[in-house]
Amino acid sequence: MTAGKLSEGTLSLPSSSPGPGREPQQCGEFAIRIGRDGTWYYLNSPIGRKPLVKLFSTVLRREPDGDYWLVTPYERGRIEVEDVPFVAVEVTAEGAGPAQRLRFRTNLDDEVVADKDHPIRVLQQPGTGEPTPYIMVRDGLEARLTRPVFYELVELGESRHEDGEEQLGVWSSGQFFLLGRTDAEA
Repeated sequence: MTAGKLSEGTLSLPSSSPGPGREPQQCGEFAIRIGRDGTWYYLNSPIGRKPLVKLFSTVLRREPDGDYWLVTPYERGRIEVEDVPFVAVEVTAEGAGPAQRLRFRTNLDDEVVADKDHPIRVLQQPGTGEPTPYIMVRDGLEARLTRPVFYELVELGESRHEDGEEQLGVWSSGQFFLLGRTDAEA
């Protein structure tokens, strides 16, 4: 991938593979970074063209070791991702209780419904206990929920006794996703 191709916004992704038994050429590190806020950078400058960022996101892969790669049939290069590649910027609830469906929209306008294949998980930050919520978007690629989206989930939440503690969670597509403890020691 050349700087010229990127600045012109003309990266053509071949529709066919390089041939039977051939792997994409390893290109090492691409000078692309995804910031914690979901902004994509090239050579430390924000990529301002959303259609270009959306195009790159279609070839984004995450390896089992946690590394992120842009992979086309012909080229493969590692990129830096500060947290996760997407940010969930909106949630819409349809229905109630176990029949409720929570639909999330990402910063790149992808939509995903929380279900068994697209779970919501909440990590507690060491030291502060601050919750950091995520939803699986696709193929090991997650979106971090913005604080307002997480607060909307808390408003939709219900308490239940789980593992000997009072827990807050939300229903979506017949699945109950835990958001955190509701007892005084949380």
